[in-house]
Amino acid sequence: MKIGIIGATGRVGTRVLVEARNRQHIVTAIVRDITKLADQQTAVVNKDIFALTADDLAPFDVIVNAFGAPFGQEYLHMKVAEHLIALLQGKNSPRMLVVGGAGSLAVDDKGTLVMDSPNVPPEVRPTAAAQGQVLNRLKQESSVNWTFISPSAMFAPGERIGKYRVGSDRLLIDAQGQSHISMEDYAIALVDELENPQHIGQRFTVGY
Repeated sequence: MKIGIIGATGRVGTRVLVEARNRQHIVTAIVRDITKLADQQTAVVNKDIFALTADDLAPFDVIVNAFGAPFGQEYLHMKVAEHLIALLQGKNSPRMLVVGGAGSLAVDDKGTLVMDSPNVPPEVRPTAAAQGQVLNRLKQESSVNWTFISPSAMFAPGERIGKYRVGSDRLLIDAQGQSHISMEDYAIALVDELENPQHIGQRFTVGY
């Protein structure tokens, strides 16, 4: 499978790249700064995301949007989403898998969102809100082949355990009351989904 990864030098993007390459997929890093790419053997599209064209994306079966906006520039999440939607509208291929956030997941039966919970640090709320807006925008878009993947609340580099649970719109909590997944196991879930599509036009979440 031919996979293009936007944000391939970021924390999640690098792990998705490694996971996909280890499964013998043909992976291309779509990056603005090629010097940040650790593996110089990886094929590259060296372009700013907003300079990408439909022709740039056409060779791929899947585009992974692992773009991460800097603090203070959270509006870029939606700007990037709108640009990619415009390039992919009306096309079944490439499919777009979006690395989403946990902030738009519900924490109770009333529909209270993670981002609105009192224990969420104020500094992460703008990112959570922006990613939630991207999800809502995608839900309105029936002409794009998309999937949005939310991690658990605690999401950081860690161990590749090789297992995970899947949910839909509710935050996953383990037996110890924790909501967590490593970026390594999130990458497994993402590549599993691109190999065996189960959530076309949907959001799902993964956790332990």
